[in-house]
Amino acid sequence: MLRCTARLLKLLGPPTLGVGDPSPTDWYANLVWVQGRKCLLVTHAGTLFSVFAPDVRVADLRLLGGFLVPRIADQLRAEGFEEDALGELDAAATTIAKTADRRVLGCMTDQALLCEFTAADSGGLDRLDMVDLHRHLQRNLLSARGYVPAVELVADWRR
Repeated sequence: MLRCTARLLKLLGPPTLGVGDPSPTDWYANLVWVQGRKCLLVTHAGTLFSVFAPDVRVADLRLLGGFLVPRIADQLRAEGFEEDALGELDAAATTIAKTADRRVLGCMTDQALLCEFTAADSGGLDRLDMVDLHRHLQRNLLSARGYVPAVELVADWRR
């Protein structure tokens, strides 16, 4: 389940929304603006593992699962995990729903600020070192998961 913020749902147009109780296996997606440019931040509800995609276009988002799944898989592999470490990633089976967990949204706000700050500190979004940014995102300490870095939570996810 991909739970999208109202801002992202508005950009996507009126999709058919899935229903279901919130789950730690859900992914949350938020459209964020960094230096006046559309970016996407996606976060796994159970671990807060996050992926940042700069300079997204509306056309990229029309097939949201197809856009996100390869990026999530790439980041999991970059951290030394199998691409299915947080469950099967299937672009064709992506169900879009409304957000349902304020704690995850609060953490995403913190992660978005980290992305914005890191871009500014790097001299702009064009000069942003994406590998370094993702390493920071996966190691950022957030209260919603007991100040345990996302990479540690992913490692323990299936145990």
